[in-house]
Amino acid sequence: MFSRNYKPSAKLAPFLRDIHVFEAPLPETHVIEDFLLAETAFVRCLIKGDWRGGDAPEELSSAGYSLLSGANSKPYQVRLTGSLNNVGFAIRPGGWRALFTQSHAIFADQLLTLEQVWGELAVTLFNEAAAAQSDEQKIAIVEDVITQRLDAIGVHEADENMAKFEVIAREDSTIRIDDAADQIGMSVRSLERHCKHCFGLSPKAILRRSRFLDMAAAIRGLSSPSDQALAQLRYFDESHLTKEFKRFSHMTPGQFKEANTPLQTAGIKLREESRSGKLH
Repeated sequence: MFSRNYKPSAKLAPFLRDIHVFEAPLPETHVIEDFLLAETAFVRCLIKGDWRGGDAPEELSSAGYSLLSGANSKPYQVRLTGSLNNVGFAIRPGGWRALFTQSHAIFADQLLTLEQVWGELAVTLFNEAAAAQSDEQKIAIVEDVITQRLDAIGVHEADENMAKFEVIAREDSTIRIDDAADQIGMSVRSLERHCKHCFGLSPKAILRRSRFLDMAAAIRGLSSPSDQALAQLRYFDESHLTKEFKRFSHMTPGQFKEANTPLQTAGIKLREESRSGKLH
């Protein structure tokens, strides 16, 4: 099972965090059960395999083959069956308004078909991606569809304030909301409103999730924070740490360290690679 992740072109980098090609040649009866805690909305063209999601294992449902999943405020349960092959991309919060007319908040913790939102353009994306033979062709198809969507919406600039907050949340997850608003040059109320629309969540929820992911990466050995950085991430006490881990993973820190979570682990690893600029 492997994922190849690519940087979008300079023109589309303000709107997309990455473009990925994911393949897992597995037996058709093979089942992967895991959870996701995505910081951004994702689009996935499920060329092969069955992908289901929901709030609990007994509530999993399929959204078809062209999927739009919103950012997550809590662990989102997923079940993947059979060989997997998908092409997709992560949407930067700063690029949300250029690609969607609706608030991201209505898509948070949801899985639905992209066709419901993008219409025929979603069908075109899936059909052309499924027919493509190489990663280069798939990337070109994604970029062409994104360009068409930007033209359709008519907004060709990213939200600079939300782009700044994305960086802040990634680099300083323990920052106070007031201080973040001051850095960006916004009022706290305006920051709240913009974050709900573009990230799908409140600034507080975004920072709490980011702090958990920073600590999760350290626990899994996927990052090497300095002693000072790790000290800043520390929670008030063991009960606070356990509370946050249960909120975002439904596990204690010890359980999370030992758990087999291939999809979420891949997501954390990709997060660290994107921060260090290691994408192709």
